[in-house]
Amino acid sequence: MDQSATPMGKALATKDISPTLQAHPSLAFSKNGYTYRVETRGTHSTYTVSDGARTLALPIHWSAGAGEQTWILERDGHLYESLVSYYPAINGLDLTTGAEGFTPQTLEQALGREMTANDSKTCFNCHATHAVVDGKLDLASIKPGIACEHCHMGSNAHQADAIRGNFKTAPPPLEEMSAEQTSNFCGQCHRTWETVVVNHWRGEANVRFQPYRLANSKCFNGADPRIACTACHDPHQNVVRKQISYDPACLACHAPVLSDRSPFTPSKTASPAIAAAQAPVAKACPVAKANCVSCHMPKVTLPGGGGHLAFTDHEIRVVRPGDPYPN
Repeated sequence: MDQSATPMGKALATKDISPTLQAHPSLAFSKNGYTYRVETRGTHSTYTVSDGARTLALPIHWSAGAGEQTWILERDGHLYESLVSYYPAINGLDLTTGAEGFTPQTLEQALGREMTANDSKTCFNCHATHAVVDGKLDLASIKPGIACEHCHMGSNAHQADAIRGNFKTAPPPLEEMSAEQTSNFCGQCHRTWETVVVNHWRGEANVRFQPYRLANSKCFNGADPRIACTACHDPHQNVVRKQISYDPACLACHAPVLSDRSPFTPSKTASPAIAAAQAPVAKACPVAKANCVSCHMPKVTLPGGGGHLAFTDHEIRVVRPGDPYPN
């Protein structure tokens, strides 16, 4: 199954295949006394920052992000995260999310944030395939975007074996993982509950970390498949934006009664334990039976990035006006 056209499949682009850069050959932005320009000529893109007296210009080799786009730059053998990024909401540049409270004191600081070895490995490993070899970042082996092999380890070898008639090397079926295991698996990139807690990432910024937010939900049960990431999202498809599309998943737990007309019926082949876990047990919503996520999973605008990014909060809850953001 090909998912190369999804946001995951387009999580990283090289200078040769970045549609954003090709569509915006000249971008400019000024902040804190520094002027930034991102210019593309053919397949060559350049990131430039100037303080009026000096100028630093570096070629863009990698563009991270399918919508918002941040650039990974290389200078004197070191990798940098660009201090400004492209935001579709404004069709232009602004400070990179997380950099809004930083005021550069030198031209070198205005260029971007120097990435540690661990930062670089984590960044490329989540945005590309084959980025890490033997525990180390290998820029030469990178395949842009999330391909099958990234999640289904050994799938390429299995394809080769299948051609020769050997079907015994298939990767473990991920659909057999529990909700807790799925959350931790997806959390390798989207951040696990433990990762957020250990790093003390507090406030609205952690709305980006869906496994953490989901685990904070009162209804989260690591053994219940109805609350797994894949109960709502197919990683091989684009994210569904129509809110009403998620109603069946909500009503799998919150349906008034389980009947032939219920939007959810346990699989006839499910084990008794799984079938019992899948039976609706939660209280039905007294307010509405449609567009559940519009109330119980509100949109949260990030405090950084100029307010250009909003995420659906995966901490499922009853939201009351004036309530503070729950950590």
